[in-house]
Amino acid sequence: MKDIAKRVFDIEIESLQNVAGLIDDGFTKVVNALLNTTGKIIVIGIGKSGIIGKKIAATLSSTGSPSFFLHPGEAFHGDLGIVGSTDSVILISYSGETDEVLRVIPFLKWNKNLIISITGNPNSTIAKNSDLHLNVTITREACPLALAPTSSSTATLVMGDAIAIALMETRDFKHDDFARFHPGGSLGRKLLIKVKDLMRKDDLPFIDEHASFTELLLRMSEGKLGMVVVGTNSKVSGVITDGDLRRALLRDQNTTHLKITEMMTANPVIIDGEEFVGNAEQLMMEKRSPMCW
Repeated sequence: MKDIAKRVFDIEIESLQNVAGLIDDGFTKVVNALLNTTGKIIVIGIGKSGIIGKKIAATLSSTGSPSFFLHPGEAFHGDLGIVGSTDSVILISYSGETDEVLRVIPFLKWNKNLIISITGNPNSTIAKNSDLHLNVTITREACPLALAPTSSSTATLVMGDAIAIALMETRDFKHDDFARFHPGGSLGRKLLIKVKDLMRKDDLPFIDEHASFTELLLRMSEGKLGMVVVGTNSKVSGVITDGDLRRALLRDQNTTHLKITEMMTANPVIIDGEEFVGNAEQLMMEKRSPMCW
């Protein structure tokens, strides 16, 4: 089973490398055309290409390029109404001959839409009837029967990601822009909430570095944070957590021997209150150290 998995990875990587080698000035033209689109980006595909198309449309929308997926079957039952004359349309079909997608082209030409196609055949009917074309020809499918779309669907997905990232970087799409489109769940928390929104600002449990062990215990209990800050508001010398306290007692149970400066973590990692919570979490994981805000 492991050998099969590795073979699939190898084949699909090989195909992606082949498609990467096919990228030329046509890709730049596609990105520039989409940058100049005053309407939406409509993505059309069916079957596995349709599933990939939904992902591409979702990625475009979340990175600053308003986009919708349109099922070609539903298009002929009223959904063509979502296609405005200023919209750009991306058609996805590896063969370039998918009948349901071909049937949409006459309307798009009549509607004067910019047509971009992603196919594995530059000489296909869809490619020839497009204003711009992106070639995703693969070396082979990972499917041993060469029937199930595997390498081809992966290559199309990556090409869609490449378009989205190129648009994102060219538009200088920032962290704050991304956060506005992802307000929910843990991702929204990391992107929207800043350190200053969570940190405790008043009545911090400060203690002098010459304080006794008893004073340390009292201050830590009063602070109810599981830690004390050694120093003052203007100068922090270190931090002592309840973990530091326990480790110190394991080393020497005679509390008269325990000194604040020996128990504390000197020069703790500090982060600005304007930073996002996600950055603070990452920094804490990397440093594995107490942190002051």
